[in-house]
Amino acid sequence: MSYEAKRCGVQFSPPAIILLYKQKDTNQVRKRIIPVRNFSKYSDCCLAAERLKNHFRHKEYLGGVPLSQLKRLHTVLRDHMQGHSLQHSLASFQVDPEEDLNKLNDDDLARKKGQMDQLFELNRRLKDDPDFVYDIEVEFSQSDQEKCSWDAESDDGF
Repeated sequence: MSYEAKRCGVQFSPPAIILLYKQKDTNQVRKRIIPVRNFSKYSDCCLAAERLKNHFRHKEYLGGVPLSQLKRLHTVLRDHMQGHSLQHSLASFQVDPEEDLNKLNDDDLARKKGQMDQLFELNRRLKDDPDFVYDIEVEFSQSDQEKCSWDAESDDGF
């Protein structure tokens, strides 16, 4: 049988991944509760997500679910076990340009860097892309710049 994953979620008590999927041959939508065993607040989310995705019982159902989504679900579950709120967990997946990344611990910094890499890959333009333009020139208006006394002095010397 082949299955198409529709939605994924997390259940906190008992810890589980909830999967809504559709059986392709019967077009029935079903719900599968996948218990997350041997997972604590100190567990590695990446390793747990990979193990769950490659588990022989769930491999067929989780084939259409990206590994990054399973990692995020495990991270939300781990944050809940550590006592963080759901809003705190979801906010940690957002990239805030004003946030000081020097103050983050190693796990959160790695998570933020991964998100920035994904965003970069989405916005990246390659030579083969149809909307690729080489050497884009943009002029900025002078009114937006702040005036400083040292700017006027340095223009005379050059």
